[in-house]
Amino acid sequence: MPMVSNSTPLIHLAKIGRLELLREFFGEVLIPEAVYRECVIEGGGSEDAQAIKNAEWIKVEKITDERLKRSLMIELDEGESEAIVLALEKDAELILIDDYDGREIARALGLRVAGTLGVLLKAKFTGKITSLRDELEKLKATGFWLSERLYEKILREAGEL
Repeated sequence: MPMVSNSTPLIHLAKIGRLELLREFFGEVLIPEAVYRECVIEGGGSEDAQAIKNAEWIKVEKITDERLKRSLMIELDEGESEAIVLALEKDAELILIDDYDGREIARALGLRVAGTLGVLLKAKFTGKITSLRDELEKLKATGFWLSERLYEKILREAGEL
């Protein structure tokens, strides 16, 4: 079963040099056209945009249910809406999405949800990274917002607190 990603996990993992974790964990990652635009086209020539563009295991797919997309866009942005629609259309085993509202709507539609932090936690548990704290600090330096409570919770879960 495929895995679908929204923009923020791709962008932030690319910014900290950990995009390859997605290939290692999931093989192929599907993204809708809106996510490609947000990550690559709007990302200009940035290193993270180039990393996403050059990852041959990230496949761009066109959604078909425009009506559902428009309905979701009442609450979500275009990338999140298309990612959820694509996950539903492809019967995805998982959707990567960081935005709280997007996560809640995806769950309400029966999708299994994870995000950037879940990927890094899995990397810690599988030995792909040695220090989750270091990766979280790098993430925060890229502008990834993380409450102190969640920061401590995830470090405690990883056995680093």
